[in-house]
Amino acid sequence: MGPRIIVTVKQVPDTHNVTGDAMKEDGTVNRAALPAIFNPEDLNALEEALRVKDQMGGTVTAITMGPPKAAEVLKECLFRGADDAILITDRKFAGADTLATSYALKCAVEKLDGFDLVVCGRQAIDGDTAQVGPQLAEKLGINQVTNIVEVVELTGKSVTARRVTEFGHQVVKAAFPVLLTVCDVANEPRSPSAKLVMTYKNVGTDKDDDYDERYLTGGQEDTLSAIKVWDVATIGADAEACGLSGSPTKVKHIESVVLAASEARMVDNTVDAITELVNDLTREHILG
Repeated sequence: MGPRIIVTVKQVPDTHNVTGDAMKEDGTVNRAALPAIFNPEDLNALEEALRVKDQMGGTVTAITMGPPKAAEVLKECLFRGADDAILITDRKFAGADTLATSYALKCAVEKLDGFDLVVCGRQAIDGDTAQVGPQLAEKLGINQVTNIVEVVELTGKSVTARRVTEFGHQVVKAAFPVLLTVCDVANEPRSPSAKLVMTYKNVGTDKDDDYDERYLTGGQEDTLSAIKVWDVATIGADAEACGLSGSPTKVKHIESVVLAASEARMVDNTVDAITELVNDLTREHILG
């Protein structure tokens, strides 16, 4: 029997399309104002989990926390080869910072029947904190190896991986259970399987693209349903530790900044002119 693998994924706002409506007055993200996409490095995490499954067998369970619409990223996981998918959704999760998010994920992971490997993207583009993976490992009390760029070796009991640091690279070996956070250069995510797309294409949606409850179990262990839905009660979480009430991070002030060119300078394409420009930028502390 191969390893039991959990991969955490997230549906995030497309930050390439940020507008002045991107934030609410309370400092939380206005997700309705931006198109939603699969967080890029979570796709790398999913690919790494699937590669482990390809090599050693086992199962891959994808978990996301978010509104019902976040089931779309779980469908994408199923299209690529995940075996199971779990949506953690409840209004009590709304407004969660990284601490509250990692707590909810920890409760969901502990509800599962054991695990050997948890794989996360290094960070999400809607926050860029890179905190959820390490916090989840800390709450689970397991080993963690962050910023993975290559899995060097896998055995039935451990993983050896190469990680990037500000000083270079490290090769680290960690025993199961272990949590890995994966960088975007670690792999090239595979495309969805046409066969799996046909199998799961209607899961979670009806003809009007609204979610059809027939495809969601609402916490029940129905093996015929591809996406299980768990709320605060299902995962046994303390509601006060979830969402805004469990989030010590508060946004004090939001300011919309518009960048405009105030001065243009033409530089000749010569070594002397470019050297002078670099020296000027260094003196102004624009370049370090």
